[in-house]
Amino acid sequence: QVQLVESGGGLVQAGGSLRLSCEASVRTLSTYTMGWFRQAPGKEREFVAAISTFGGRLYYADSLKGRFTISRDNAKNTVYLQIDSLKPEDTAVYYCASVRDYRVGTNYMNRNVYNAWGQGTQVTVSS
Repeated sequence: QVQLVESGGGLVQAGGSLRLSCEASVRTLSTYTMGWFRQAPGKEREFVAAISTFGGRLYYADSLKGRFTISRDNAKNTVYLQIDSLKPEDTAVYYCASVRDYRVGTNYMNRNVYNAWGQGTQVTVSS
């Protein structure tokens, strides 16, 4: 069973940046598609970004393109989410998720596809 631990969240002013990290306890991270989701208070968990096994394919929510960058370092078993030009509406708990690559197909935006989740890291953006 994959265990995921997010870090890097915090309180930041609007316009600032954060880099979230997700460390996976797995022998071979390169067999997993990895995703980031977020959940704001009172809202459903929404897709943010996903990355294929070796980083060759990147996927972003249309509304977030340009400010979010997902990347991975399989040697370090870590996935990253860089967030620039933060806005108050980015305030949410950010979750890392994983799924074996052969299971995801084109459903990388569907949270129900992912079968391992981290505990989340809080990002709060002040105006």
